[in-house]
Amino acid sequence: MSPQSHLPDDARTLPPAPVTPALSLNRISVAYGGIGAVHSVSVALAPGSIVTVIGPNGAGKTSLLAAAMGLVPAAGEVLLDGQDLTRASVEARVRAGLCLVPEQRELFASMTVLDNLLLGAWRQREEGRTERHRVLDSVFARFPRLAERRAQRAGTLSGGERQMLAMGRALMGRPRVLMLDEPSLGLAPLIVREIFTIIGELKREGAAILLVEQNARAALAVADRAYVLEGGVVALGGPASVLVNDPRVVHTYLGFGEAAEQPNFEPGEPA
Repeated sequence: MSPQSHLPDDARTLPPAPVTPALSLNRISVAYGGIGAVHSVSVALAPGSIVTVIGPNGAGKTSLLAAAMGLVPAAGEVLLDGQDLTRASVEARVRAGLCLVPEQRELFASMTVLDNLLLGAWRQREEGRTERHRVLDSVFARFPRLAERRAQRAGTLSGGERQMLAMGRALMGRPRVLMLDEPSLGLAPLIVREIFTIIGELKREGAAILLVEQNARAALAVADRAYVLEGGVVALGGPASVLVNDPRVVHTYLGFGEAAEQPNFEPGEPA
């Protein structure tokens, strides 16, 4: 006898319950001095997935992340695991589990690597020293170079090491959703590969990541879904594995005839 044979007919045919998005940005609009930068953009991020937003300079990508984090005034709705954060302060969003690694990384240059990391652990201040050190050990395991340089001042690190420190500091807060703004900016190709390998590892471990990136090839290789932002509006959207072969994306962001050439990252599964 089937395990479901004792159920009423309607119970056997019910569709699965919908999954609440890890992050929903609904109809987000941002303007500076009356000039619109983002126009009613909606982005949904499933739990344990990577969504990337690509586009040219000035497309509104950074403004979208700033609106999600509450750093700039914005119209629209921000939901984290269904919790409405639209009117929440930046601090409240961080406490709820939303974290942004900004393009400039914004490290404390005169402080050590260790002290920068510990500043990211303020969500664990009520959980005690043991929990902070457990999270710190996990960050050092992911970024061995940071462990080697724990007593070194952040301002003396290389560009790749500063990016690792910025990501490590964010992970110290155990975010539910991690937003990354141009993590490959200014880095050598070998370091870019390392950073995107780490991003892929985070996803496989269940992290939900919203990735803004000008390196469209690397972003589309690691993402599940992608949005192309142009002029503050979504020009294209869909599974990353589909957009990577879209003629418009190939022509504008990947170069002629390069759609089939993929970087050596482990791609996300189509959403």
